[in-house]
Amino acid sequence: MRLAMTLQFIREHAGDDLNRLLLNASRYPEVDMPFVVEQIAIRRQVREKLPLWCANEGVIFPSRLAAEQSSSEQAARYKQRLAAGLVHVCDLTGGMGVDSFFLSRVVERLTYIERNGAYCDAARQNFAALNAPNITVWEGDAAALLPDLPETGLFYIDPARRGKGDKRLFALQDCEPDLQRLAPVLLERAPAVVAKLSPMADISHTLSLLPATVEVHVLAVRNEVKELLFVMKRGGEGRAPVIRCVHFTTAGKEEAFSFLAEEEKAAPSRPAPRLMAYLYEPNASILKAGAFKRIAFCYGVEKLHVNSHLYTSDRLVEDFPGRIFEVEEAFPFSGKRCKTLAQYIPQANITTRNFPLTAEALRQRTKIRDGGEAYLFATTTAKEGKVLIKCRKPAALTNRPSGS
Repeated sequence: MRLAMTLQFIREHAGDDLNRLLLNASRYPEVDMPFVVEQIAIRRQVREKLPLWCANEGVIFPSRLAAEQSSSEQAARYKQRLAAGLVHVCDLTGGMGVDSFFLSRVVERLTYIERNGAYCDAARQNFAALNAPNITVWEGDAAALLPDLPETGLFYIDPARRGKGDKRLFALQDCEPDLQRLAPVLLERAPAVVAKLSPMADISHTLSLLPATVEVHVLAVRNEVKELLFVMKRGGEGRAPVIRCVHFTTAGKEEAFSFLAEEEKAAPSRPAPRLMAYLYEPNASILKAGAFKRIAFCYGVEKLHVNSHLYTSDRLVEDFPGRIFEVEEAFPFSGKRCKTLAQYIPQANITTRNFPLTAEALRQRTKIRDGGEAYLFATTTAKEGKVLIKCRKPAALTNRPSGS
């Protein structure tokens, strides 16, 4: 009854000034005002990330940290592909429960495990509010509960990446639980394990620590890598893992590219002899995965420089997975050029690749204002050295979002 009253209060005051609510807390002695204010603040913060959850008035957020660390609904929906049709899936590190909920939509049963009791209480409330009766909540340490778990087709795990003092952790061995030690045990009890790891993790090094990995999914949203998903299979040792790059653009379009590490190593590296009519910048998932040569081979474009990760062609490649520009002009980079460039290009979106200055440093030096319809790439080419390339969006792609 008390929770129902609190949820009603949150609904009625969702648009209020939060500082004023705290100051007037004495007017509502029956309301836990700090909790209410935190719930409203979290909803405002994650409404784009978790629209379904924020639209449901029965959902509560156990903490701000839980909401920040949870998967986005878009990422969670993508993970449904990895579990679709299975009878039982077990989420070993339930947290906020976003992944558990969306995985439960495509399997018969799901077990949510979480050692934080407050998170478990919130999960029970939220799964009921979201109409997910096929989820069972277990409170406790996942490793200790393994012997009691029913037979499962897949373990999902998201090791905690926060240390003492809320310090962010990236190395696999620093996270909790220790996935390198636990993975063989999990694969004895299930045919597959999916691990969500930090987008900062080194893919090659992590593959050496998790030898049963058969797929790596590099998941990016709006040109920012959000998650790395390592799919391990029983008996997967010795198999060449497929690296799948997936990017959801600002328009919601999905760009996908897959390759093998061996294919990248074997692909020829031939820098472009010149800057051509079109310039291409791969999306963040491809850059993270390191498909620098393979992407050029597959799409028929040429790399400007072995270290620049920008590409060019005379023919427009409309389905290139990344940003596409039409080259208008290129200038050799020099201090003298920087002093007068703003007279010719007063406003532009600046990007630097394989260049000694950051975009902000170049903007300060040239005095070019940010924004507008012009794009300025500062980079290094194999033939001309350091250059500034002025571009615009091709007329054929004017409806394609610039942030894609």
